[in-house]
Amino acid sequence: MDGIFYALLPAITWGSLVLVSEKLGGNAHAQTLGITVGAFLFSIVMFFVKQPEMDGLIWVIGIISGMGWALGQLNQFNSVKHLGVSKTVPISTGLQLLGTTFFGVVIFKEWSTQTTIILGIIALLLIISGVVLTGMGGKSDEKKGNMKKGITFLAISTAGYVLYVVIIRWFDINGWAAILPQAIGMVAASLILSMKHKPFNKYAVRNILAGIMWAIGNIGLLLANPKVGVAVGFSLSQMGIVISTLGGIFLLGEKKSKKQLVLVISGCALIIAGGVVLGITKK
Repeated sequence: MDGIFYALLPAITWGSLVLVSEKLGGNAHAQTLGITVGAFLFSIVMFFVKQPEMDGLIWVIGIISGMGWALGQLNQFNSVKHLGVSKTVPISTGLQLLGTTFFGVVIFKEWSTQTTIILGIIALLLIISGVVLTGMGGKSDEKKGNMKKGITFLAISTAGYVLYVVIIRWFDINGWAAILPQAIGMVAASLILSMKHKPFNKYAVRNILAGIMWAIGNIGLLLANPKVGVAVGFSLSQMGIVISTLGGIFLLGEKKSKKQLVLVISGCALIIAGGVVLGITKK
């Protein structure tokens, strides 16, 4: 039961992250800086609690991974400004799943049997269908320029998030050892990307809370994997898009017609189903 609780932590905290940060206020640069500082403060505490073995490779790869995350988060926030939370997060989740799956299949050779290949193809079809439905559930009066900018930010965001995940896997870095270097990379990248936008304000301070939330979710995933396995932990972590999507509609007041609401919820359901099936292939 403890394992399930730990596995649900990233779904709840990461699923609520964009909602909480939007409520705390600020532009994308202040939000990202605040989150990275919060994650950094939390990582320092966990580093001394866990005291993992470290070497030069772990520090370098961890910092690069954290920079990838900061790039991904900053551009996801930028996309939210153009597309809204209820549209950005499901599409972002779907693209991240597709990106990490591509590397898993092509580079890491995860689909080695006929069963995993069949399940994997089904999962990809579900995710792609979900992304398409979610995109169709956008605002009917949305300007084409906003849509183009939002999708561009999402493409950059996906590249950053995929780098964050894949490079740690590539070099087989232990999750506990990566926490502090990743946090350092997150802060460094957010400063580099945001410096000219003057992110040092009250909104950055407020978003430290969101950063601590993110870090708690990250710890939850690390604790869950040994107890329930990667497949279950991976699957449950995808459930957060329900919180962010419905929260964007009902808490942030993003207006949808009945048809659009049905499309968005259906798209979320398909992306979650695809994530669950992908989790099964990782057993």
